[in-house]
Amino acid sequence: MAPKHVPTNPKSPQASEDLRGNGDELQQQAGGSHPQLTTNQGIPVADNQNSLKAGPRGPTLLEDFILREKITHFDHERIPERIVHARGSGAHGYFELTHSLAGYTRARVLTEVGVKTPVFTRFSTVAGGAGSVDTPRDVRGFAVKFYTEEGNWDLVGNNIPVFFIQDAMKFPDLVHAVKMEPDRAFPQAASAHDTFWDFISLTPESTHMIMWAMSDRTLPRSLRMIEGFGVHSYRLLDEAGNSTFVKFHWRPELGVQSTVWDEAMKLQAADNDFHRRDLFEAIAAGDFPAWKLCVQLFTEEEAESFPFDHLDPTKIIPEDLVPLQEIGRMVLDRWPDNFFQDTEQVAFCPANIPPGIDFSNDPLLQGRLFSYLDTQLIRLGGPNFHQIPVNAPRCPFANHQRDGYMQMANPGGRVNYEPSSLQDGTPRASQRAGFPSFAERADDAGKGRVRPASFADHYTQARQFFLSLEAPEQAHLASALVFELSKVETLAVRERMVGNLRHVHEELARRVTDGLGLPALPPPPEVAVPAQDMPPAPEVRIIGRMKQTLQGRCIGILIDDGSDAATIKAVRKAAEKDGAQVRIVAPKVGGATLSDGSHLPADGQLAGTPSVLFDAVAIVLDPAAGKQLAKESAAVDFAAFAWAHLKAIAADAGAAPLLKAANVGKDAGVVEAAAVKDFIAAARTRQWAREPKLRTLA
Repeated sequence: MAPKHVPTNPKSPQASEDLRGNGDELQQQAGGSHPQLTTNQGIPVADNQNSLKAGPRGPTLLEDFILREKITHFDHERIPERIVHARGSGAHGYFELTHSLAGYTRARVLTEVGVKTPVFTRFSTVAGGAGSVDTPRDVRGFAVKFYTEEGNWDLVGNNIPVFFIQDAMKFPDLVHAVKMEPDRAFPQAASAHDTFWDFISLTPESTHMIMWAMSDRTLPRSLRMIEGFGVHSYRLLDEAGNSTFVKFHWRPELGVQSTVWDEAMKLQAADNDFHRRDLFEAIAAGDFPAWKLCVQLFTEEEAESFPFDHLDPTKIIPEDLVPLQEIGRMVLDRWPDNFFQDTEQVAFCPANIPPGIDFSNDPLLQGRLFSYLDTQLIRLGGPNFHQIPVNAPRCPFANHQRDGYMQMANPGGRVNYEPSSLQDGTPRASQRAGFPSFAERADDAGKGRVRPASFADHYTQARQFFLSLEAPEQAHLASALVFELSKVETLAVRERMVGNLRHVHEELARRVTDGLGLPALPPPPEVAVPAQDMPPAPEVRIIGRMKQTLQGRCIGILIDDGSDAATIKAVRKAAEKDGAQVRIVAPKVGGATLSDGSHLPADGQLAGTPSVLFDAVAIVLDPAAGKQLAKESAAVDFAAFAWAHLKAIAADAGAAPLLKAANVGKDAGVVEAAAVKDFIAAARTRQWAREPKLRTLA
């Protein structure tokens, strides 16, 4: 049975009128007069919000020429750089299954325990170009290519479990809105501008994703510390063709960790390649990044009882409703020999799945099945991009597709068709071994450009997300909204967005209103389904779920001539024992002569190695050096930013003048350098209690 707060039958086949989103309605909302929207052939468009489907919850139809023209044009707008996910880093590795799903699927990659399947994984930002920075506030792509024995499987997702839109018809509009504004070509890799928030404020289905995008999830500490999500529901098919729905989750073994906003901005100046360098150096050091693959499995009947529609990509399935099951482990252990050859040329497509996995009718997924292949055709120069080594299957493959640009593997013989009788050994289809599609009953509601009523609730899970966060995370989210909307020049857009937030949580809307200096709370728009209260989902938090270890983290030790050798040795030993990397920072890259007469080389020069690059810092200085560095702005910033970014600081008596010059206060995260155990304990987390003393948050 569905919980009592379900507003209506969530699986009613009747389309929700508010979700038809026709041009007349949008024009009325946005105001002003607008010409008729048409295709490139001049054909008037009646509905630019919904793709043509076989019934409200049915699959998208190939005959939808408006969708195909729109997405084809979008796919070909940029060459050769990716339109989205252009800034990426990737690595080779393997996936090992630890728990078989043989009861649910015939896909051998998910049934044969202990088999190591090669993978290539690419992480990316979404909005920026290939030359943008690693650390903006942005969603991260998380795409894995499994080279299975039954063909390539591309699990193409993000580090956020939901998406901005419910239908692929809206994807070009979303990306056009968030990209650089076309008349001025800025801002780069940023959503804090008018066109993005104009679109979002007029697209209430984006509200849940905006909660995630404005949270600390989009400011990751490292690519090694992000979760990955397949986003959509897929199907698993067993040998008999029975179906079980599945959602895929990647959980990092290092735990999830973020930066804070001011730190992320300073990282852009300190190291444009911070995440790429971090991934490269970890693999080079043998600290191979690893993730656990988990699944949520549920039946059609169980899905009918959910208080939301699992085919809606703007919704999560809370883990208290369907728990995660761990089934395998992915390890990345080899950086590409040539970045362009692999990381830039790799081509992912969600349509690449082995027998035993199948698609759902999620309308965003249905559009992606078309869009990705179309994109690769223009970006990689033609239909033979699958012959590039990083894209080629590792199992035998053969068909009758010949010629085309860059054909390197044409088979011989006169037969390039089927059926045929003129040549032995030509590829033939096999009903027994071939890819099966789930025999789903067709929706008899008729085709149309509609969305089901079950997609109409845009605010319940957005409210659940906000209320599930810890207090500092809520403050960060509210402050992010204030920052972004403060960059919006159009007052009406700001007010419309804050009005939408009132449906999420009245207090959140009030905090953003105050932060923007609006004279009063803007009125909320009318909605089809008001937000309901759901139990908290603690899995969406970061605070409280961070792994209490220094494994995968980095400690910076600031030294100068005369620094105490024993203290440096003790801090370094304890940090490395707890799994951290240690970097020595000195005014000169040559290092410093320590108190015992030994010389310690530096890993970085002070002026170019700020504390934003580290998870915690130790400052070990001779008194004379401490007085001198208190007059050096780079040293003052080193201490001040560590304090401002809530990091643990270990300091000896010689560092006292520097701490004073940097206005470093006293709390549990500032310890004597000799108290090594206390420093290590404090360094494993952020000092959240410090933040209200340092900055004004919404």
